[in-house]
Amino acid sequence: MNYIEIIGLMAAFSTTVSFLPQAVKTIRTKDTSGISLSMYAVFTTGTFLWLIYGILSPSLPVALANAVTFLFAGIILIYKIRYK
Repeated sequence: MNYIEIIGLMAAFSTTVSFLPQAVKTIRTKDTSGISLSMYAVFTTGTFLWLIYGILSPSLPVALANAVTFLFAGIILIYKIRYK
């Protein structure tokens, strides 16, 4: 593992961890009133595309970070649609 990949893993960890507390809170409370449906649909799609990019590149940091973020973003998007 070279220093570039280590930097990528640190960046992936930081951005993913910063997203998790809000995602967990939203999933626990099912309160999506403060979230724009269109913005979250685009965000979730973008995260999925980054995941595919990370797999095809191949870039472990990009794939890992976006796999976790896509999972949580997808759940929140489903909640946003289901619990309007």
